[in-house]
This record gives sequence, structure tokens and C-alpha cells, in this order.
Amino acid sequence: MIRVILPQHLRTLAGVGRELTLVVNGPVTQQAVLDALERQYPMLRGTIRDRHTQQRRPFIRFFVCGEDWSHEPADAPLPAAVVAGNEPFMVIGAMAGG
Repeated sequence: MIRVILPQHLRTLAGVGRELTLVVNGPVTQQAVLDALERQYPMLRGTIRDRHTQQRRPFIRFFVCGEDWSHEPADAPLPAAVVAGNEPFMVIGAMAGG
């Protein structure tokens, strides 16, 4: 089971608590986690990634084991700690402003 933490606005939209768990079949990559998330919570489609290009939305970041994975290849395997459920895959809403 893969642990996923979502920002508050996406938790509200999906009707879930701070952390949720997903079953990911095959290699555990960012793409596989996001595919499973959107399958289980279809209301999140288009909120984290563009519906057509599958590119990460601006102001959304992914953190894994304390590191920013936002610019890593979508098909890169996630660390063993995430696969084992010891560390979560975190979706963070970045902040910007002046």
C-alpha cells in the first residue's frame, strides 16, 4: 500500500482525511501513483496533472523522503521506503505571491 498525503483543498474535493492509501500494480512510479489516485478518486482528475498532457500542474509539487521529486521523470521508480509504506508520497500546493 502506498501512502499519499494531499493538500487540504484536494482532501476536501476527494472527501478524504490527511492521508490515504492506494494499491499500485506494477512498478511504483510517480505516474503509477497518480494514475491509481485518479482511478480511485476521479474527482481529482485534472487537478494535479493536466488531463491531456499528464504534466504536473503549476504550483503543485511532489515530495518523497524529504526530497522534491517534482522534476524527476514520471516513470522513475520511487524509493523503497515509499514502496514499503514507510514514507508517504506527498502532493503539496506550492505558494507564490509578492
